[in-house]
Amino acid sequence: MLTQESSSEVAASTPRSSGTSHAHLEDFLDLLRQLVREPSVVGTEDSFFRVLRRELEETDAVVTRYQGILVAHGKDPESLILSAHVDRHGLICTGPNEFQYAAFITANRGELDGDSVSEQMMHSIQDRFIQQRVQAHMPYTGTYQGQGVIQNTFICPYRNNVIFELTGLEFLQPGSPVSYLDRLAIQDGRISAQLDNVLTVAMLVYLFRNGFPGTVLFTAQEEAGRSWRYALAWFLRQQWTTQRLLVMDTSPFPDTAAAEAQEVVLRRKDANGAFSEEMTAELQAKCESLGIAYTFKDEYVEKLNEARQTDGLKALSLGRTELGRIVAATDGQINGSTVQVPTTGYHTPQETANLASVEAVMKLVWSCVR
Repeated sequence: MLTQESSSEVAASTPRSSGTSHAHLEDFLDLLRQLVREPSVVGTEDSFFRVLRRELEETDAVVTRYQGILVAHGKDPESLILSAHVDRHGLICTGPNEFQYAAFITANRGELDGDSVSEQMMHSIQDRFIQQRVQAHMPYTGTYQGQGVIQNTFICPYRNNVIFELTGLEFLQPGSPVSYLDRLAIQDGRISAQLDNVLTVAMLVYLFRNGFPGTVLFTAQEEAGRSWRYALAWFLRQQWTTQRLLVMDTSPFPDTAAAEAQEVVLRRKDANGAFSEEMTAELQAKCESLGIAYTFKDEYVEKLNEARQTDGLKALSLGRTELGRIVAATDGQINGSTVQVPTTGYHTPQETANLASVEAVMKLVWSCVR
């Protein structure tokens, strides 16, 4: 059993791509396999919340559902507050045999100013989904409705969204969510699926199974830039402030070598502003003491932008994260830092992470419990 005391024994230095057995993670991988199969298209997360609640209630966690957020408390709720989003990218039927990228339908369009990672990646991902199998579900219940295949995608210049042409789901009504048909693959010490962000959701449930004492906020609609509102509403409801909110996510890299140059991704800031210097320094120190390879994503992006500026290319965004929006909205009264799993194939059903990174992140999180 992984406990706070035994977490230091978790092997976070498993050789990358070595084919080494991760038998001690089988329970976690079984949980991840199950959750990957459950649809959770951004804006229609209700059915996934019910699945997640059942999993959490089998632990000692006290679980409460609010609009847009599921909150789980352990035995010492203030020992550490974690956050992860439950939504994943997919499609929404918007008319007769018409399908659009769900995140931009769900989002407040006024918040899409071209500076989000998702918006900047829209052109690069539009051709990734040809021949991708998809499945449709009822919006609230998650009841299966049928399968189809993506035949073509294009960006509509008038609606500024990716439009998908499908076969097999012509009968769907507007508002029906369509998820990518997804299964977990494990090979050479790596896992692949639509990991953002079911991976960190599974990690947090697994930590609760093994006695995590703190609080976890599972938020909806992060991919639409709205999850921070639900998290902030919960803090205001509880009249809590903190400088130790730890937000978990995946972090995209262009190729395997770049992703596996570190096990954990940290941040000092995003496009909205600076994170807690104290907590970020604590995470850095713990990585060094635990032997976890890390990098700062903001520094990584800034170095890339220096080269892009020399080549006359547009700068890459630092990203607008859930934490950064909360920090900006509260003038720093609620702050913390982030821990991210480096991946490739971002926002596709083939997003890939190294299991050594998964172990390192869980080990790091346990070390932060006070």
